[in-house]
Amino acid sequence: MIEKLIQESTDLLRELIRTPSFSKEEQVTGNKIELFLQQHGVKTNRKLNNIWAYNKFYDPSKPTVLLNSHHDTVKPNSGYTRNPFSPDIVEDKLFGLGSNDAGGCLVSLIATFLYFYPQENLSYNFCLAATAEEEISGNDGLELVIPDLGELKFAIVGEPTEMHLAIAEKGLLVIDCVAHGKAGHAAREEGDNAIYKALKDIEWFRTFQFPKVSEVFGPVKMSVTIINAGSQHNVVPAACNFTVDVRVTDSYTNEEVVDMIRQNVSCDVNPRSVRLKPSKIDKNHPIVQSGIALGKNTYGSPTTSDQALLSIPSLKCGPGFSGRSHMADEFLYVAEIRQGIEGYIAMLKPVVNGK
Repeated sequence: MIEKLIQESTDLLRELIRTPSFSKEEQVTGNKIELFLQQHGVKTNRKLNNIWAYNKFYDPSKPTVLLNSHHDTVKPNSGYTRNPFSPDIVEDKLFGLGSNDAGGCLVSLIATFLYFYPQENLSYNFCLAATAEEEISGNDGLELVIPDLGELKFAIVGEPTEMHLAIAEKGLLVIDCVAHGKAGHAAREEGDNAIYKALKDIEWFRTFQFPKVSEVFGPVKMSVTIINAGSQHNVVPAACNFTVDVRVTDSYTNEEVVDMIRQNVSCDVNPRSVRLKPSKIDKNHPIVQSGIALGKNTYGSPTTSDQALLSIPSLKCGPGFSGRSHMADEFLYVAEIRQGIEGYIAMLKPVVNGK
């Protein structure tokens, strides 16, 4: 059965590569994924370009594990020398846009779901979700359907990690700040320069150390990345706007970080969103221990994925190498599809069989 799943997964991935699926334009790949599952006897659910399904013997009295990855892609960059929509295989390399991020993960999770789909007496239910808009952290992707998926115990989020275990992921806050002063003529002693007020707060962002330090990531990192003030050389500016990029560790919630910032600076603090949360799963969790037993390493991921939208324990793991994501002439080794399917199944078997 696994050999059949590997071949079908490779064929499905090649079909997905042939089909442009930029964020917010994933309808056709959604159709193909939905049809593929239905051809395997799976009843599917759909909202916009998100498709999800449950195992055949779903039991509401049992906990459910979510298998999630995305089928949207970024647009090909200008460095491509190959057709990004031509799924050519050359010396075991399957080329094509989205092959590595995250097509290999997605088809491997679909195959894993199909492997467990007909099995009875599992300790866990399975929910498979192939979702949209991950590359733009959009509102109409995983976040849209989470309320429809039911209660979930933990999740595996498919992103290229070489099948190692990202047991934590940094959250992201983008904060727009405004320091207020009073306009005046630069030639006279008048006005209250907003730039000077902003400098005090910017220095705080540069030097402040949050008390709690993550065992996985170290300290929360804050970087002032944009600053804008003034209209002409002889006018004292009444406002200074600056933007802060904050990478939040698993030691804090986004809301806690925002509150602490507001307690320490005088400027207005306006987070664009608090939805991209830091996430983690305990190293002693059964799925993590199962992966460790298979020789996988654990680490903290600095990059953001749909894992940030989940409020349950989640593990980021999948075939492929993160360094190939978004690169020109993106590729996935065909052998990595096998590694993904066999790896996911091997990790999940002892967990869902209650061993």
